[in-house]
Amino acid sequence: MITFLSGGTGTPKLLRGMLELLEEQEIAVIVNTAEDIWLSGNHLSPDIDTVMYLFAGILDTDRWWGIRDDTYITHDHLADLGIEEFITMGDRDRAVNIARGEMLRSGMRLTEATRAICERLGIQATVLPMTDSEVTTYVRTSQGEIHFQEYWVKHRGALPIEGVVRRTQEPPVATPEVIEAIDASDAVVIGPSNPVTSISPILECAGIREALRQHRCVIAVSPFIGDAPISGPAAALMQASGREPSSAGTYSLYEDFVDVFIQDTRDPVEIDGALRLDTLMVYRGKSLDLAKSIMTLIYGY
Repeated sequence: MITFLSGGTGTPKLLRGMLELLEEQEIAVIVNTAEDIWLSGNHLSPDIDTVMYLFAGILDTDRWWGIRDDTYITHDHLADLGIEEFITMGDRDRAVNIARGEMLRSGMRLTEATRAICERLGIQATVLPMTDSEVTTYVRTSQGEIHFQEYWVKHRGALPIEGVVRRTQEPPVATPEVIEAIDASDAVVIGPSNPVTSISPILECAGIREALRQHRCVIAVSPFIGDAPISGPAAALMQASGREPSSAGTYSLYEDFVDVFIQDTRDPVEIDGALRLDTLMVYRGKSLDLAKSIMTLIYGY
């Protein structure tokens, strides 16, 4: 089994390739939940949903979020009624969020709710929230702190940011299921997801860094080529967090546990011992090529 740490769209693109090489049940994914948000009474868990929809074969891979060919009748009618949602939620996507919200209100752990939804969607991979505690990433701006979803979706990442803050009622702790998945895996792979808002929240859960330090094979893929992220707002967020927006800055977050660090072949930044591969997964074949290279690292074929 291979366990992945995932958030955003970077790691799911790698998972797309891995699905052609591994059986679903051989994959576990530990997913960032610090971008979760309650909206119109529904519980959105965007990074979990992207992974679930990918495994279920229904992900809209033109956008890498939401369900392919979804409709927006409810969202549009809510607007007619004066309810303006800043996130455009499809009807089938909303049904998943309603179901998750009901499960959480009934007392289920997020881990249990995720497992139940995966079973309903016919998913055989193991999809795990990083923690069952509520953790939220906020972005500090001149207008005050705003939820990451507001920064990225409502304001399209256009606001100048001064810092990144994690808010939680209690220190987040990795679930037993998460630690078990790490310990039982042949390798742990961190895909090219945003280091600040997608991967760091996972690493901040008590128990995870320790488990990774003890693991025999941890592989990380940089999301940067030079000072530009492959996608998303990673550069601005790295700078706001006091990190260099580059592969070097990414490596500094992972160096205490990573065994193999992968950079893109075009990256001008030099990191001693890093492996150079083509990490631009712009279409399915590129995802498969990178997945094959990582499989060779892990299993030697």
